[in-house]
Amino acid sequence: MFRAFRGLGPAVARVPPVEALRAGLGAVFGLGVTGLLVLSPVADLNLGLYLVAPFGASSVLLFAVPNSPLAQPWSAIVGNMVAALVGVAVCLLVEPPVARVALAVGLAVAATMLCRAVHPPAGAVAMTVALSPEAVERLGFWFALAPVGVGTVTLVGLAAIYARLTGRRYPFRQFEAPNDRGTRDADPVARLGLTEAELSRILDRYRQSFNLGVEDLARLIGAAELQAAARQTGPAHAGDIMSRDLVTVRPDTRLAEVADLFRRHRFTSLPVVGPQDRFLGVIFQIHLITRAREDALRLDRGFAPALKRLLDRGRARPVRAEEIMSVAGPRATRATPVAALLPMMADGGVDAVPVLQRDRLVGIVTRTDLIAALARTSVRGS
Repeated sequence: MFRAFRGLGPAVARVPPVEALRAGLGAVFGLGVTGLLVLSPVADLNLGLYLVAPFGASSVLLFAVPNSPLAQPWSAIVGNMVAALVGVAVCLLVEPPVARVALAVGLAVAATMLCRAVHPPAGAVAMTVALSPEAVERLGFWFALAPVGVGTVTLVGLAAIYARLTGRRYPFRQFEAPNDRGTRDADPVARLGLTEAELSRILDRYRQSFNLGVEDLARLIGAAELQAAARQTGPAHAGDIMSRDLVTVRPDTRLAEVADLFRRHRFTSLPVVGPQDRFLGVIFQIHLITRAREDALRLDRGFAPALKRLLDRGRARPVRAEEIMSVAGPRATRATPVAALLPMMADGGVDAVPVLQRDRLVGIVTRTDLIAALARTSVRGS
């Protein structure tokens, strides 16, 4: 009995409040701008109010689940426009309202599936058109272009802009597209050895083509394999493999000294600490390179002169560690399993994870530490 009632509960994983707020603000932004640009001009046709429903449904997909195949530009734009065309045709041919609505929605579902443009709000578009004979009589098949097409294109464009501004990706990743570092290699977690056709067949076999894209499937499989591999490291924790004898810098340390430490110790990262070893951030070598490149572009000079100027000990106002350190990277405690550390560093985003006891830095797990731990596990396993 409990199992039966359990099936009635939420099927979606718990969403962080920040993500819910991000999606909600996106819908406000998208519908607000679209309403001003598209719905207001057709208010005299009594369409503005009706089109809020399908456009509102499109906003849920575009801003809340932008990775869904149903939310992609082709699905949204072509799906809504095809549904509008079907709705207009049915409205011109069928008089009884109930039959008109049912036929419009049913044919729209079939047409969008044949066009590979399934977009659930398209059903609401077809219904809206079927319920608006006066507007259809006035606009005819142009209804599909404006307001439906123009409104959907506007929403899609705003969704793409909003995703970029909030750190998301829309449209979703294409298989074998350049990774975040601009190379043709797939992200490490997506290097499966499976082709796009093979991944597509997996989606078709389990009837998930409407729910997941090929690239995202590759990333999920890779992440699952990585997690399974991490479990083989045994019960090791960050406290077991971390480096304890740390070289750190203060927030007011000059970058010239930071560069000297990188060169002397051959480190790729340096933690930044305050009084009583309170952790403040971390500097990676790439931060120095990035800052020098930004200065080179800003000052219209070469990279080498910009780097030399950045590290110049005689500068009147030297650049200090706190100006380039990262404060938003992953962190761990002594009890964090190695299985959790592996995905943190697998995608190349960070070279080291600081280990904290409350706010105090007690160690750091570098990529070298992690590789050594995995190597020991592999030797013991063989």
